[in-house]
Amino acid sequence: MHLRRSRWTCHDACVGNPTAANGSAAHAVSGPIRVAVVDDQELFRRGLTMLLGIEPGIEVVGEAGDGVEGVELAVKTAPDVVLLDVRMPKKSGIEACVAIKESVPTTKIIMLTVSDEEADLYEAVKSGASGYLLKDSSIEEVAQGIRVVADGQSLISPSMAAKLIEEFKTMSAPERATGPALKLTERELEVLRLVAKGLSNRDVAGQLAISENTVKNHVRNILEKLQLHSRMEAVMYAVRAKLVELD
Repeated sequence: MHLRRSRWTCHDACVGNPTAANGSAAHAVSGPIRVAVVDDQELFRRGLTMLLGIEPGIEVVGEAGDGVEGVELAVKTAPDVVLLDVRMPKKSGIEACVAIKESVPTTKIIMLTVSDEEADLYEAVKSGASGYLLKDSSIEEVAQGIRVVADGQSLISPSMAAKLIEEFKTMSAPERATGPALKLTERELEVLRLVAKGLSNRDVAGQLAISENTVKNHVRNILEKLQLHSRMEAVMYAVRAKLVELD
């Protein structure tokens, strides 16, 4: 098992630094965050389930050993967050991610994998994953990631962040925003630009002098209008549409 304990905090990995005022990520889920663990390595899966079971505010509602079972488990239990390995038998983690988002759209997905390949990260984001962590993360990192993603934020491990930004930079976007982007209000476009620059909801609220709840509502409306699944997808859209330039 690769999960370790570490002093590294989610502050370093979270897109937009989504930490609450007390230093820990808040979550909008009432009661404990319900989590499903899907991984074909039994020892890793069982160990992760056991360690998450003693984390405050987290309840593991089930585990599965392949992508097909993972989708069935998600449909049956409707968890708040699913931890998915990328490479699994019967149905890959990416395929399972797509199926889960279609069947249980309120469920958030974190890919927890040994793969640090840009292609897997990019496909995970496109498929609706809200987070991407490597299996050498500590249990504290995984638990904090669960809390952050349950709160509607996105995160990736620091080692993958630069790769995702580079992927954004190399996207070809010959035309300015057209189509769905035109459905956004001026305020929604402002929020999208700031989110794409990596600001948290709290920071966006401060920049625009509006409440954090108002920002959350704007983000939700943006995702609905653009038919996207996550903030990271919204960032990708903003870059492709040249709504924001990444340095």
